[in-house]
Amino acid sequence: MNFPIWDLQWAGGGLLIAMISVFHVYIAHFAVGGGLFLVLTELLAYRRQSPEILAYAKRHTRFFLLVTMVLGGITGVGIWFIISLVAPAATSSLIHTFVFGWAIEWVFFLGEIVSLLIYYYTFGRMGRRNHLAMGWIYFFFGWMSLFMINGIIGFMLTPGDWPATRSFWDGFFNPTFWPALAFRTFIAVMFAGLYGFVTATWEKDAPTREAMVRYSALWLLLPFALLLLSGWWYIQVLPAGPKAMILGANPEIVPFLEGFVQISAILFVGGLIMAIKMPATVKRPMAVALLVVGLMYMGCFEWMREAGRRPYLIHGHMYSNAILAGTEDAIAAQGFLATSGWNRYQEVTPENAVEAGREIFRGQCSSCHSIGGPLNDIKPLTAAFDQFGMESMIRGMGTVHAYMPRFAGTAREREALASFIVQKLNSRTPAADPPAPPALAGPEIPPFDAENGEYVLLAWCTLGEKCISDCDAHFSFLPPGSVLTAQLVRRDPRPEIVTQGVKISYIPPAGFENPSKHVDFWKYAPSLVGKELPENVSAKGLGLSGDMKLNEKNLTFVADGIPVLPYTDDGGVNPYPVFTIEARDAASGELLATTRVVAPVSTEIGCKHCHGGEWRRDDVTGISAATASDVLARHDRRHKTDLQAQAASGRPVLCQSCHPDPLLNAAGRPELLNLPTAIHGFHANYMTGMEGAQACRACHPESFTRCARGVHATQAGLTCVNCHGTMEDHALSLLKAEKEAGKAKAERLMRHVRPRLVATVDEIVPRQPWKDEPECLTCHVDFAPPQGDQAFNQWVRGPEGLYRTRTDDAGLMCEACHGPTHAEYPAVNPFHPDLDAIQPLQYQGAPGPIGSGGNCAVCHTEEMLDEFHHPNILGGN
Repeated sequence: MNFPIWDLQWAGGGLLIAMISVFHVYIAHFAVGGGLFLVLTELLAYRRQSPEILAYAKRHTRFFLLVTMVLGGITGVGIWFIISLVAPAATSSLIHTFVFGWAIEWVFFLGEIVSLLIYYYTFGRMGRRNHLAMGWIYFFFGWMSLFMINGIIGFMLTPGDWPATRSFWDGFFNPTFWPALAFRTFIAVMFAGLYGFVTATWEKDAPTREAMVRYSALWLLLPFALLLLSGWWYIQVLPAGPKAMILGANPEIVPFLEGFVQISAILFVGGLIMAIKMPATVKRPMAVALLVVGLMYMGCFEWMREAGRRPYLIHGHMYSNAILAGTEDAIAAQGFLATSGWNRYQEVTPENAVEAGREIFRGQCSSCHSIGGPLNDIKPLTAAFDQFGMESMIRGMGTVHAYMPRFAGTAREREALASFIVQKLNSRTPAADPPAPPALAGPEIPPFDAENGEYVLLAWCTLGEKCISDCDAHFSFLPPGSVLTAQLVRRDPRPEIVTQGVKISYIPPAGFENPSKHVDFWKYAPSLVGKELPENVSAKGLGLSGDMKLNEKNLTFVADGIPVLPYTDDGGVNPYPVFTIEARDAASGELLATTRVVAPVSTEIGCKHCHGGEWRRDDVTGISAATASDVLARHDRRHKTDLQAQAASGRPVLCQSCHPDPLLNAAGRPELLNLPTAIHGFHANYMTGMEGAQACRACHPESFTRCARGVHATQAGLTCVNCHGTMEDHALSLLKAEKEAGKAKAERLMRHVRPRLVATVDEIVPRQPWKDEPECLTCHVDFAPPQGDQAFNQWVRGPEGLYRTRTDDAGLMCEACHGPTHAEYPAVNPFHPDLDAIQPLQYQGAPGPIGSGGNCAVCHTEEMLDEFHHPNILGGN
């Protein structure tokens, strides 16, 4: 920051510039088109030999002189005053680049002043020919002023080759010079007609008034087609970035683009109506109204042009906050505060963090954002964010959506800016740590007769924990439907997996029988899944209790779609309900074996960090209505959908109805990114350098639910990163697969994401979500003790090869003995240490993998001397 800036907190830097500039430009275009209007109207009077028209021309010239010279001159000086205080760096750049261009323009402006004064004060005193010549001279100077200013203004939007050559001519005759000049010339002519309406309707002589109104209408109507053609030409020569911004990539521009189109129609129709003979009392207010509409027309165009440059003031060269493009990394290394002597603080300390954040806001945000004002008020725009969410937003600026510049500063400065916005401006206190999980009563461990027991019944939750999005009145992407799997083993010297002649059932714990009382899924099932569902029955037809279905392929019994929730009927929250599993003789109903298994289920999805609202239940879990509504609003704004309106009308959607998703076998719309890729690919741009799973999911050690409970997390100290990669790596592996499938959106989301576990994106191995997962044998080579702790990028191509679907050499599922994904034995559950160890404790009295530690006798009634299940099993692994 080489210059101090005027800190207009309420107005924001851009508001005064916009107000003064639009008013000035409206008058300035009148000064050009109106000059032609003057001389041609005078010429018309001579040709018609009409002293009335000549008198009108003189009166209009006085009006023209006062408006253009007084109001135009004052607002012109006002522009220089305000931009030098609010955007001094850009002003300096324009002056130094086009100093001679400005000098020439000022000469033309001086010519305008002198020639117009002569023209007005010699009206009727100078010979016709000389007076008309003076009018033509004024028009020439006015149009040449437009010529010069157009080149400089166009340079800011499309500098062309100037960034490389630094040539005056490359910058001046930039790619949009000629189409913009044509567009501005035609709009200047139209504005001459609008201003002509004002003076014509106040003409006292009725015939002259009517003639001049119709004459002015021609000035408004005749250039319309040429204006639209030049506007189309203008759009076509724009570079891809500004063109996309103007045509809707920046949601802020959309109302102005729509307004420009609508006002075009209003002006055209207004011109036609004005040409109709009507009383002056009707036409005068119409003339004034059309003049105001013209100002709005100019405002829409200028707003689109200005906003089309974003995130730049000078496209590709200087950002809107005056930081030069390409210096962001250097500033980040040194620190933004230390790069300028105009900051009160040169570094962030714990004592000055919030006030230092104010300084950073002034330098990097205030050029576009006000504080409590009408222009891009930062407070409502950021009200939803907590500290984590605000830091994420700052990280992601300039990535997915390119209309904001990248943040340039250190991690501490980013944190300070977030603190200022969240704590000072939005008065949000830092989030408290989640409460400790309540101490639940220990599950009843079923008895097992190690001497005489005939059967071993093993059961597990396939995914280790089922996540549910419990905001069904708004949307759903993880509907209720947990999966429990079981295998029944007949004990023997050579044990047998039993699949025939038996029935295996599941029974919920007391207090979990009525999930429909706690979520709206069943109310909105027709909209979400396309059919009415009985209460407490999942989309797959399962209730809270029932018989498990035989899967002959892998010798298991499966209950796929149990609609259990972490909410108890007495109003509590318990993400670890314990189901009873019973195996009975299919013919006699005799009970053969019983076990219990936890069915972990979580609604702890942290959308609230960025989308506002609080946890839905007990301040610990669930997606609240406020959070879900904001998610939909942002989706609608970015992707031109109407999901919020659909939800309000009682028609919420399942996200997979559009986005494909292997988890639900949803085909969706194949051209769209699959749902996991869309979610992770987008948010990875905002969570670079951060462990996104710790904010979004219930797996980190400080969460309430604590999904990661297995031995890898609790004893080996592994995190999501060891297997799935960081947020960036994980997202890139998904995005790369979608890119290879020809989906252009994937490449856009990948553009600013850099891997952290490998050197380049080329080293990322693409994968399909839910199907291609980390390979256990990457670390456990030949089933031996781990020889590393990084399984990322080494995928098992599933689903057949996945841990959750894999069997040993005897047909036992890996999860049957080693425990479910993310809760591998010995697992540690914070709600009670026995919750994830029921079967190990039941069958061997120890929480490790079933059969480990020499406990082969769980199933084998004789000592096991060979490695029957997989290599190295006798080593206790």
